[in-house]
Amino acid sequence: MRFLFYLRIKSFIKLFPVIIFFYSLCYVWLQFNDKHLPNGENEPQNYDLVEETSTSVYDVNFIKESIEIKNREQIILNSDKFGSLRANDTIIVIQVHNRIQYLTFLIESLKLTVGIEKALLIFSHDVFDLRLNNLIESIDFCKVLQIFYPYSLQVFTNTFPGPDVKDCPRNIDKQQALLMKCINAEFPDTYGHYREARYTQTKHHWFWKINHIFDYLNVTNGHTGFILFLEEDHYAAPDMLHVLHLMISNKLMLCETCDVFTLGSYTKSFNYALNANKVEIQKWSSSKHNMGFAFNRNSWNKVKSCAKKFCEYDDYNWDWSLQHISLKCLKTPLVTVAVIAPRVFHIGECGVHHKGKNCGNNKLVLKVKRTLSVSRNYLFPSSLTQQKVSKRVYKMSKVNGGWSDKRDHQFCFKHVKQVTRSVPH
Repeated sequence: MRFLFYLRIKSFIKLFPVIIFFYSLCYVWLQFNDKHLPNGENEPQNYDLVEETSTSVYDVNFIKESIEIKNREQIILNSDKFGSLRANDTIIVIQVHNRIQYLTFLIESLKLTVGIEKALLIFSHDVFDLRLNNLIESIDFCKVLQIFYPYSLQVFTNTFPGPDVKDCPRNIDKQQALLMKCINAEFPDTYGHYREARYTQTKHHWFWKINHIFDYLNVTNGHTGFILFLEEDHYAAPDMLHVLHLMISNKLMLCETCDVFTLGSYTKSFNYALNANKVEIQKWSSSKHNMGFAFNRNSWNKVKSCAKKFCEYDDYNWDWSLQHISLKCLKTPLVTVAVIAPRVFHIGECGVHHKGKNCGNNKLVLKVKRTLSVSRNYLFPSSLTQQKVSKRVYKMSKVNGGWSDKRDHQFCFKHVKQVTRSVPH
């Protein structure tokens, strides 16, 4: 009997790793397939991230046709409920790629933003995905419009502005490139590298979007109010629009010559009790003021007058390019009124430049929610107080490269309807 018992124990020990392996597989499968696990009332659900959208998911002709129809029709959802756009109403523009998890959190935060019912949300896409479209079409708390960047990599899969088989490989030496006779052999960037379409798209999309909204789109091409720019991985505070309107109404007192209002901040720690009603005046900086910023047509005309410099600057980042023209092209640099305590937060841990294990992690969202909850008594200030004007001198950092191809320069500038020459720099 003891011998049999010993054999059974020995067999079990041999099978134990196999049992653990199958148990682990089942557990992981459940984690990834059960979308309705209870997370608690105040915790966000862990939505699937949309990875790089394969063109094979949708037929290219279907995507092209859908984009053309959407951009032509310019249908504003919920206009029957919230009325037409008025002259001073705020427009919020959101640049969307494919991260539905972050976009869901942003939409949830916008729903809780006081005054959102008077705003128009414009979602500008560079990926056509029915899940994204359906999520946005479900919004019922304000007016909504979707526009689609028509020159995306999803449509131009093997020709410029997407990647072309005749393009030079990124890391090839210029002499080798000339021998290969690849299309862009003459145009390596500052660091000797050749263009990568997956990086150039964001700057192209951003510049197309801003030109399209100010100068082409029917509902906005004559709009004189402020336009607030967000991205899919941002999160709004409930008093975001309240603070923006305070900035606008107090512009003469705060900074008559300021061009931009900035509601975002990359500060790691927040003290709303001390800073909820404080703003500072600074020269616009790409590393500090590229999140949740707003400007109007006057500021846009200044930027547009330097469009050629923007399009030819060897940096694939739109914000670094904007800072370049601010410091090197405009007669007076862009100046911003910026909040000390942020009303727009960055919650994206993964994106174009960063991919990792924690892409589905919602820790940042929870941190922001807790911060806003603890600080709720300090939100919605009745007035704004200006801190001492910052005299910090911003110097241009080293150019990032990735934008030396003459095709990119010409294509970027093609989006400009007209260059305003009469506006003083």
